[in-house]
Amino acid sequence: MTNLPLDPARIRALFPAFAEPSLQGQAFFENAGGSYTAKTVLDRLEHYYRATKVQPYGVYPASIEAGEAMNLAHERIAAALGVTADWIHFGPSSSANSYVLGNAFGGWLKPGDAIVVTNQDHEANSGSWRRLAQKGIEVREWSVDGQTGRLALAALDAVLDDKVKLVAAPHCSNVVGEINPVAEIAKRAHAVGAVLAVDGVSYAPHGLPDLSELGADIYLFSAYKTYGPHQGVMAVRPELAMQLPNQGHFFNDAKPRYRLTPAGPDHAQIAASAGIADYLEQVAEIAGGEGNPFRRAHKAMRAQEIALARPLLDYLNGRNDVNLVGPADAELRAPTIALRHREPGVEVAKRLAKHGIMASGGNFYAWRLMEALGIDPQHGVLRLSFVHYTSPEEIQSLIKALDAEL
Repeated sequence: MTNLPLDPARIRALFPAFAEPSLQGQAFFENAGGSYTAKTVLDRLEHYYRATKVQPYGVYPASIEAGEAMNLAHERIAAALGVTADWIHFGPSSSANSYVLGNAFGGWLKPGDAIVVTNQDHEANSGSWRRLAQKGIEVREWSVDGQTGRLALAALDAVLDDKVKLVAAPHCSNVVGEINPVAEIAKRAHAVGAVLAVDGVSYAPHGLPDLSELGADIYLFSAYKTYGPHQGVMAVRPELAMQLPNQGHFFNDAKPRYRLTPAGPDHAQIAASAGIADYLEQVAEIAGGEGNPFRRAHKAMRAQEIALARPLLDYLNGRNDVNLVGPADAELRAPTIALRHREPGVEVAKRLAKHGIMASGGNFYAWRLMEALGIDPQHGVLRLSFVHYTSPEEIQSLIKALDAEL
């Protein structure tokens, strides 16, 4: 594997986990469940707890600095997404953010309105919306192909009309891995007057997208899967956010950042999230070139992952005892690779652990997708997920372990 756009040694030097003695000899292939944390994030988190662990937005120096650190995180994450800071809302997780949004839409939509959800999603971007049926909202399903797991645009067209006010879909599935054409989905949703909510949790670790290009009205992702702290990030078009009913304290109704955050935020972790943008700029520096660093980082991360995925996908396609879920073309998918096997996925993962491979098995909260694909959700799949900091040597170690245990 040659001509990688990112030097693995330089990238891995930016993550303390790779120097951690207890993790030596372990190859991490469960990144879809949560990535390692960049040093830039840890440094900001440590500084906040050490120097500014006070109530923010006060009148004394430590409190002022604490508030400024939180403001900076909103600004930096917004810049990485190509939007303004008033788009950004932090919450405890993407699942929690999705349920807050679902409740807000429940007070905004009217009986007889329709929404479209998919059965390709993690339950967080499905269950919260489906509950709106209890309020008289018509819930339509954009269903996957039962053989490939793909969401076809023609199938979306079949469930769209002017009654639809919301379309909720994933940027890519945490099992199928195929990257969905969000910009095209947005055009179709907007053409009937609907807003588009995109679950970006399984895509964002592979490069934060430019939301101005995607056209999504809502984009959710998890900071802890994107080299940061355990927070959920919710980007919402500001005009839409102000139309939705206030989910916070009544006296904060006029404060955009408070309206979709019903609970007190984790100040330190919000401040630390600015380190995600710091890290992406480091990636861009390693990649080289000119122009927007966040777009350069995104491009280099995807190119790195495609190069790493190809030998693994070629190996898996040569076996007849496992079935790959999703496309075999590395350019069409994120490197979240799910395999059907005669044994439950978690049992195979246990055996891989003996070889220093950290992977997992299960349904990964994609219960509806499993059923659509004819997979018993209790049996599940083996999932092998990696990102740009994975090394070529780790890919070869994985292939060797699979050879021994499949």
